[in-house]
Amino acid sequence: MDQKLIIETEKIFKLLGNKQRLTILVLLRAHEYTVSEIIDILDMEQSAVSHQLKLLREAQLVQPKRDGRKVVYALSDSHVLTLLKNAMDHVEHRLENDI
Repeated sequence: MDQKLIIETEKIFKLLGNKQRLTILVLLRAHEYTVSEIIDILDMEQSAVSHQLKLLREAQLVQPKRDGRKVVYALSDSHVLTLLKNAMDHVEHRLENDI
């Protein structure tokens, strides 16, 4: 087994294990948002949003993009979208079968 791959994958799953970060990623699935928009939509403190985005940027799960004078955030690539979709589909399937 490739230990480096395991360690890096563990880091991603640890990041996804945080409700605030996961909520931000889910929000970014369909649209790009500025920090201010994320704050308003999720009713979070600016410092919390900035901190979570910093961690997500460092893990290359989101990327900032300049839009004139604004900076908007988006998912880094389609792999992040696929990871979120598969995880949420799994949970939805499990919840449906628990009923």
